[in-house]
Amino acid sequence: MTMRDLFESQVIRWVALLLLCAAYLQGGIDKAADFGGAVGEMQHFGLAPPALFAAMTIVLELGASLLILTGFYRWLGALALAVFTLMATFMAARFWELPPPQRLPAANTFFEHLGLVGGFLLVAWHDLRERRAAMT
Repeated sequence: MTMRDLFESQVIRWVALLLLCAAYLQGGIDKAADFGGAVGEMQHFGLAPPALFAAMTIVLELGASLLILTGFYRWLGALALAVFTLMATFMAARFWELPPPQRLPAANTFFEHLGLVGGFLLVAWHDLRERRAAMT
């Protein structure tokens, strides 16, 4: 098996998608298991009503991840997580507002999340491109 064969493998592709979604699957499961904690997190960020935002976050994290992993409207799941991640990043990782000792870790988090956004945009782009090619 060549490297090209390996990286064109559907198994490798699915594992890569699983890794990209891992934080959202873990986050959705944890929030569902500790709904009170999820509500507290929404309150911390000033989202009201917090229970509704917690429930919507759980549905989004788990539902969009499942769309990506199953390939059913993969592009939609990827765009949903891209937008969600971008919004959450600007809400939770405002490194420019922090004093210098706390700024660096928050900046790292901010830019790591931008990388996730880029990854999801690539997934959506690739899926839409594949769908268009299949129609011709």
